[in-house]
Amino acid sequence: MKLNLLLALAIPIAFYAQHNSAANTTGDYPNAYSSGSANIKPFDNSSRMFRDWSVSVGGGGAFMHNADVNSFYDGKVDFGWNAYGSLDKQITPTFGLSLLYQMGKTNQKALLPGAAGVAAGVATAYTKYYQVSVLGDINFSNLMRRTDNHSPYRWALHGYGGVGLQAYNTLLLDNDMSRWSTTPKRIPIEIDQKLGFDSFFFQVGTGVKYNASKLIDIEARAMYIFSGDDSFDGGGYGKNARPPYNSIKSGNSDNMFSVNLGLSFKLGKYDTHLAWFDPLQNINNRINVLDNAAIDFVVCKKGDLDNDGVCDDWDRQLDTPAGARVDGAGVALDMDLDGVIDLYDKCVTVPGPVENDGCPINVNPK
Repeated sequence: MKLNLLLALAIPIAFYAQHNSAANTTGDYPNAYSSGSANIKPFDNSSRMFRDWSVSVGGGGAFMHNADVNSFYDGKVDFGWNAYGSLDKQITPTFGLSLLYQMGKTNQKALLPGAAGVAAGVATAYTKYYQVSVLGDINFSNLMRRTDNHSPYRWALHGYGGVGLQAYNTLLLDNDMSRWSTTPKRIPIEIDQKLGFDSFFFQVGTGVKYNASKLIDIEARAMYIFSGDDSFDGGGYGKNARPPYNSIKSGNSDNMFSVNLGLSFKLGKYDTHLAWFDPLQNINNRINVLDNAAIDFVVCKKGDLDNDGVCDDWDRQLDTPAGARVDGAGVALDMDLDGVIDLYDKCVTVPGPVENDGCPINVNPK
C-alpha cells in the first residue's frame, strides 16, 4: 500500500518536473546546467591541457658489477656501451609507464685463485645483451614541490623500477682451458641465452630530466639491473662450471649498471607535457593572475529585465511577473506543479486547476 502511494506521487512529479524544466541534456555546452554563459567543456580527451605520450632514446656506458667476472679489475674500468629506446605514457603528473627496449655490451676480466690463475692468466670476457621491459617512472619533484613556488619548473628528479626479459651472448677467454686450441683441445666458455621467462630480471634507477622545450626533454639516467643469473657475466653455467670462474665470488646473481644520456620527444599538440603539468601549481598561478588583475568585469552584463534578481545572461524566463519567487534559473516557482505559479496560487501546496486559482475543485479559494 505504501509503495503504491509513493509511486502514485512520484510519477506525476517526475513527469511534470521534466516537462517544465526543458533542460538540454544533449551534451552541448553551455546548457541548462552550466548557467548558460559559463565557458566550460565536457571532461574528456578533447578538454586536455597537456601531452601525455613521448618517445625516448639514449645511450651511454654499461658495466658488469657484483659478478665473478666484472668490469672493475685491478683498479681499472673496462667500459661497455648501452642504448635504449622506449614508448612512454604519463598517467598522472607523478607516475608514468614505459615499454623499454635496451641493448648493449659489457667488457669484464677475472683471475682464478691459486695455481689455476697462474696457468690461465687474466681472463677477458664480454656479454652482449638485449632486453625488453616495462618500467615505472615516479616523478619525485612533483611529489615534493611546493605549490606556492612561482619559479619556472624546468628540472625534475625521477625514480624508476621495472621488470623484463633478456637474451644475451657471452664469451670468456683465458690462456689455459678457455681458449681456442686443438692441441691440446680447448674451447672458450660461450653462452647463448635466448629470450624467455627463464631470463627474467628486474631493475631500479634514478635520473634527472631537464625541460629543454615544449617538444624535447634531456635526461641523465643511471639504472641497476639484477639479472638473477650466475651465467650473465660469462663465467659459465653455475658454480660447478669448468674452469670455475663462477666460484670466485659468492652469490648467484650477476648484476650490471648503465649510465646514459638521452632525449625524450613529447608527442601531441599541446604546449605542456603532463610530467611538467602540476594542477595545483596551475591553479596557484591562475589565482595569482586574478589577484593582480584589474577589476574590469561587469555583473549582469545584459541587465535584469524582469527585476527578479537573476541576470538576463542566464535567466530562462525573462518576463517573470513582478513579485514572483524564482529559482536559480529565473523561472517562477510552482511548488505543487499544477501550472499556476505560487504568486497566483491560492493553494500553494495542493494542486488545482487554473480556473480555481490553483485550488482543488471542492475548495473555495476565497
